[in-house]
Amino acid sequence: MVAISSGLVFLAAIYLILNIIAFGAYGFDKAKASMNKWRVTEKTLLILAFFGPFGAYAGMMIFRHKTQKKPFTWAVPLFVLVHVLGFAVLYFVL
Repeated sequence: MVAISSGLVFLAAIYLILNIIAFGAYGFDKAKASMNKWRVTEKTLLILAFFGPFGAYAGMMIFRHKTQKKPFTWAVPLFVLVHVLGFAVLYFVL
């Protein structure tokens, strides 16, 4: 039982870090966009959103970044929904 709980804590920490990285990437890209500097690619932002959708969504809303771009308006909320459903399945299975 201890091995399972420590493994879950490790996975939760990794998941939290991925969401923090996604959030930071959206803020970083917004700052760079404001200065007309080198930017994070949209592909990279979407990949980060896939692995850290809550951070990406928070970054979109807080920084008001990529909120008008079509791939982001449907993909990021979809990733959030997929993760929520995944957690619900895990909760009821475990």
